Amino acid sequence: MSSLQAIVGDLNVITAAADVAPYLTDWRERYRGEARAVVKPGSTAEVAAVARVCAEHGVPIVPQGGNTSLCGGATPHADGDEIVMQLSRLNRVRDIDTENATMTVEAGVPLAAVQHAAAEAGLLFPLSLAAEGTCAIGGNLSTNAGGTAVLRYGNARDLVLGLEIVLADGRVWDGLRGLRKDNTGYDLKQLFLGSEGTLGIITAAVLKLFPRPRTSATAWVAVEGVAAAVRLLGVVHQALGDRLTGFELISADCVALTRAHFPALPDPLPGHEWYVLLQADDASANSPLLAQVESALSNCLSDELARDVVIAQSETQAADLWNLREHIPEAQKREGPNIKHDISVPVSRMTAFLSRSKDALDAELPGVRYVVFGHLGDGNLHYNLSAPAGSTGSTFLDQSSRANRIVYDLVASFGGSFSAEHGVGQMKRAEMERYKMPIELELMRRLKQALDPHGILNPGKVV
Repeated sequence: MSSLQAIVGDLNVITAAADVAPYLTDWRERYRGEARAVVKPGSTAEVAAVARVCAEHGVPIVPQGGNTSLCGGATPHADGDEIVMQLSRLNRVRDIDTENATMTVEAGVPLAAVQHAAAEAGLLFPLSLAAEGTCAIGGNLSTNAGGTAVLRYGNARDLVLGLEIVLADGRVWDGLRGLRKDNTGYDLKQLFLGSEGTLGIITAAVLKLFPRPRTSATAWVAVEGVAAAVRLLGVVHQALGDRLTGFELISADCVALTRAHFPALPDPLPGHEWYVLLQADDASANSPLLAQVESALSNCLSDELARDVVIAQSETQAADLWNLREHIPEAQKREGPNIKHDISVPVSRMTAFLSRSKDALDAELPGVRYVVFGHLGDGNLHYNLSAPAGSTGSTFLDQSSRANRIVYDLVASFGGSFSAEHGVGQMKRAEMERYKMPIELELMRRLKQALDPHGILNPGKVV
């Protein structure tokens, strides 16, 4: 450990069991590992130096940001051979270029701090998700995070212009270019975005910024079912165009579960089976957006696509509606063990998928409770299962493999993906073997071998 202490300082090499423990367990508490140490470099140069030492001694590295992975992607294995490289000290906003609408940030900056820095400059960084107060931007990029604004702005990889990467041997690639057009060969940054730290360690990024919304409209809409929600999406999207930022599907069971654990949250439009939470934004302060949202939803009520509508009349009311949505994962965690699926299917096939999956799961797991919510606008749902009332969580979790096979086989048959925005980590490696084409896996392994020939970067994750 002395060589690592010489690089980052004695206080930034953590070895005491009690101090190391918080870094060894994932957010869901499904995975727990061991590690030789937690090392906290404070600069790209220190990350590179630590990587060189680890490469010389064959010590694997598990990069970790906010430790909010839902797939065990930032959790070390139980053998204890790895170090956890904790990047929270890389916490600087290096530059904001308002004329170029870019900002350069280090990997350990929390997502909420990135959003705040952009807002302070009068601009918007649109990536938004429930863990934004805790997760770090480096982790967001390494998993190609999605969130609630994908419909308008795209996934994390769509928001990046340049990266700084520490390679497995400690060399640094400085690709921090703020260019929107750079057609000079392979787009290397895309190799590292979504690779979960298995090809290189993201230490900084140049991010795209956008005009800050000055007019917003948020609505909670009761619908008869998923088919009606899909049709509603088409109508509202046609009416609002790219000003439609988010379009979330939420079941009544999600609302009931969340309010049971967070009773101060609102209960808008009770008595319906399904709801849509939508948000539209416009950069113009004088935009007719609110009137256009009201008109579009009024037409949907007349056409019976919507059963009832509440439009937020203030920022506080809008925040309350979004809080109801964002507290669902925490409510389900408090409720007890559950089986999570982060899946995507074409929006046009969502209704059929949900119908067939429910029929199959009801037959195999009688009494299973469905916690279904997510980003209908881009075809990504969190299709989560809770134990039947009165059963033990551990007994239910024993059915995980069977439930996963039912759900993922159906997802594949509908042309979907078993991982939409959470990544693969260690949780879904078996699914990679089952659902990815052999040639895809071969190409991934060739890339891994080329960039990390000794397999020291986040081993046992993704491929």
